[in-house]
Amino acid sequence: MEKLLNLAIEAALRAGEAILKIYNDPTSHLDIERKADDSPLTQADKEAHKTIVNLLENTSYPVLSEEGMLADYEKRQQWKTFWIVDPLDGTKEFIKRNGEFTVNIALISEGSPVLGVIYVPVKKELYYGSLENGAYKALAVEPLRVSAIAEVRSRALRLPLVKGNYPYTIVASRSHLTPETQQFIEHLKAEYKQVKLTSIGSSLKICLVAEGTANIYPRFAPTMEWDTAAGHAIALAAGKNIYQTDEKTPLQYNKEDLHNPWFIVK
Repeated sequence: MEKLLNLAIEAALRAGEAILKIYNDPTSHLDIERKADDSPLTQADKEAHKTIVNLLENTSYPVLSEEGMLADYEKRQQWKTFWIVDPLDGTKEFIKRNGEFTVNIALISEGSPVLGVIYVPVKKELYYGSLENGAYKALAVEPLRVSAIAEVRSRALRLPLVKGNYPYTIVASRSHLTPETQQFIEHLKAEYKQVKLTSIGSSLKICLVAEGTANIYPRFAPTMEWDTAAGHAIALAAGKNIYQTDEKTPLQYNKEDLHNPWFIVK
């Protein structure tokens, strides 16, 4: 598991490097395609996907990536353990140039996340975790060598960083705040005397709950399995979880339909 975690960290850091080369070149942002669901696709998504897959395909586990060719369910249901990747989570935030995008890599076993890495290229913040060893946050170090990854991990802080956060802090999507989510937030405001609402993009919302700077993240809007898998692994390693709206049933992965149900991180 440690070797797989180090490989996932290296893949995330290298993908982040590829993304930043394009992010820091304003002319690259003109090349924006539209996928079938009308979500944006940039050259950065493609380069990050290629970088990650080139590393992960050296393992014995298949890779399910948002930007890759998706295997049909008959094939996928044979996968007991596999990687699930979002090479650039928060493409809208990437296009807006607000820095709130991430690289997400997770290892799934028997439908549940067991290892996750989330890298924030602009801030060079790295979140990672496994069920075996807990969850951590660190600043990335370059150049990208195995020795550098060891240095990153040696300086990492264990999550959660904060316990008993006050006031009660809700984190919500910057780009996808639906009426249903807003209604849930209003119920929380009525329940707690002091409430703080924070809006941010990508899987950073899950990271804030995992690190303890946010108490809860409700998401009553469409997401895919690759949007949550890495964050789910880190949340679990930090003693949190991602539940369906019954607040009891955890999200499951490698379903026939890769859409997630609405969920709550807490």
